[in-house]
Amino acid sequence: MKLNHILLLLSSLVMLLLLGCSGKPNHHPRNPNYAIEKPSVKYTPNKKNLSKMVKDLQGSPYVWAEEGPNHFDCSGFTYYLYGSMGIEIPRVAHAQAQVGKRVTVKELQYGDLIFFATNKKNRKKITHVGLYLGNGWFTHASTIKYEVVYSNLFTSSYYKKYLRLCRRYLPDDTQQKPSVQPWKKDNTPFKKTPMSKANTTHKAVVIKTPFNQITSRPPSSRHYIQIGSYMGYPKRTIMNAVKRYGFAHTIIRFEKDGNKIAKLLIGPFKTKQEAQKTLPRVKQRIEKSAFIAEIH
Repeated sequence: MKLNHILLLLSSLVMLLLLGCSGKPNHHPRNPNYAIEKPSVKYTPNKKNLSKMVKDLQGSPYVWAEEGPNHFDCSGFTYYLYGSMGIEIPRVAHAQAQVGKRVTVKELQYGDLIFFATNKKNRKKITHVGLYLGNGWFTHASTIKYEVVYSNLFTSSYYKKYLRLCRRYLPDDTQQKPSVQPWKKDNTPFKKTPMSKANTTHKAVVIKTPFNQITSRPPSSRHYIQIGSYMGYPKRTIMNAVKRYGFAHTIIRFEKDGNKIAKLLIGPFKTKQEAQKTLPRVKQRIEKSAFIAEIH
């Protein structure tokens, strides 16, 4: 009896070790990392460099609320691509859909972002984003394949049905169009994430905040709205609220008296006046004690 108990424990241990060594991440972690990690700028913004990243990142695992460099959700993938070229765009899909130059399907060029709305109850909610490559092809972090794949907008009735709008972020002077040779095809529709596992990257919330108030600004901007300072990390409820309402935000970490402190900021904003316009909504929806801060 005792021997059987030992054998059972050993077999359980072996199973745990095998699972731990499988290398496959949890696509919907129980405690997602909602802190936004800005990618380091490694490239100049042009289509040649964007093409290199697209090819290098194919097959990268899908993980909810991640923005690289190894795991991505859909908007985290596009956020990482552009951030690596020094172009700051909002982190979540519905906020990305509100900035940049709007273009038609006929005007699509390499590097444009294409946005989908799959919520049958609200066809205006942006729930997914991909990066257009040319000839109908686009790349995205798929929630069916759970990795970054190629799909085709023109050959899939599903994608054509739910496409809502297109945006351009690359500068107009980058006209080089790299050839696209997709090695992996995925024409299956992406799966909508259950509400219990969702954040605003896919399940967007329609907000009344003017578009320019949630736009990520260049690093030279110094004006922020400070939500608060926290021991270790901001509260999950606060982070969820910030993500839910689509505010671009930054977390500054530092040590004080031997303690690790995290300061949560909304922004940056181009001017103090712009931050002041957003402050009432932040106080109403996120934190009553929020205030304007100027970071040097």
